[in-house]
Amino acid sequence: MAKDGTMRGGARAGSGRKPKAVADKGADVSAKGLTERRKSSGKKPSGIIKLTGNADNAQSPEVKDYMTEKQKCKEEIVAAQVFEETWQWLKARGCEKAVSVQLIRNYAMSVARWVQCEHIISKNGFLSKHPTTGQEIASPFVAMSQNYMKQINNLWYQIFQIVKENSDVGTAEDAMEQLLRSQGAVGS
Repeated sequence: MAKDGTMRGGARAGSGRKPKAVADKGADVSAKGLTERRKSSGKKPSGIIKLTGNADNAQSPEVKDYMTEKQKCKEEIVAAQVFEETWQWLKARGCEKAVSVQLIRNYAMSVARWVQCEHIISKNGFLSKHPTTGQEIASPFVAMSQNYMKQINNLWYQIFQIVKENSDVGTAEDAMEQLLRSQGAVGS
């Protein structure tokens, strides 16, 4: 607290030690020993989610009716296809049970709506007529497309974060680090 009685100063936002990934916490638990960690902290250790069952036999969740309904514009909606592709991608990485089905459905519908907006922009162009004045204005589908793209990115980041914490999927930084290490080993 400052001399004038206001709450100022203190730790800055974002300062301090960065949190560990769940995968790293799991490595710490196995390195330290499960029983030793329970005795010392009195808490149950957090770690990687252990998925049970055979991933090859896991059935894809059902595609909801709203993902395949006829559209007013007579175009086919691609939500079911995106849902299946995303589910198969998660299944290949063994994370289909770790990611919420509702999160996958939301992602698929956002992608489908974005595709619809892009189709309309391709057909009608970037300009529209104002409903009352008749003057040319920017097409509202451009703004809608941008909003859906933001939703898609946010949902994908959520999905990918879960996959990254629960499987061996590497990031671009990991790939670059491996590349630099391999070049360092060759140069030595």
